[in-house]
Amino acid sequence: MPGMAANSSIFENISLPIDQFEVHFLDWTLPTKDMDIAAYAKQLIGLIHHKNPVLLGVSLGGIVVQEIAKIIPTRKVIIVSSVKSKNELPKRMLFARYTNIHKVLPTSLVNNVELLAKYAFGETVTKRLALYEKYLSIRDKHYIDWCIHELVNWQQTEPSTSLVHIQGDKDAVFPIANITDCMKVKNGTHTMIIHRAKWFNEHLPAIILD
Repeated sequence: MPGMAANSSIFENISLPIDQFEVHFLDWTLPTKDMDIAAYAKQLIGLIHHKNPVLLGVSLGGIVVQEIAKIIPTRKVIIVSSVKSKNELPKRMLFARYTNIHKVLPTSLVNNVELLAKYAFGETVTKRLALYEKYLSIRDKHYIDWCIHELVNWQQTEPSTSLVHIQGDKDAVFPIANITDCMKVKNGTHTMIIHRAKWFNEHLPAIILD
């Protein structure tokens, strides 16, 4: 499951041995009015056709797969560049929760890819604008508002025992300083699923099968 505003092409360079794994991609659809992230996760279950799957989610997608795992049995949940409880959210997001300041963000400008990349990836992408045009395909104001609201108001306090957390030590969205019990990727940023695909190709098979 990709992160906020991103599509499953962010996984295009992830290549797992086809004799061991069958890979399926989930993509975002627009949430309906008044739907919370738990209800959204329940809706996605209809797209999962295998028993006891291994779920992998990036950023906000990592929160979504944790919500899915509360509803169906899973073999393992892997989150990348994400958080596993509300206690790992950075202070600015906790501040937004209590002040609702996130509701005044200029999300109407979502068609500005540079601004959208700032929201979704925490990066300035001027030099790689064409690349992010491809990855960031969901530019609906209601959707972006919904994502930000559900993120800052996520209430989980205890992570799943079958969860593996992979976090870059240079993540600007969810800083490593707030994260506990994770597998650290040296020099990994919030977009490491794209830019550090070689690391994931080398390590994911063992992580999944462990």
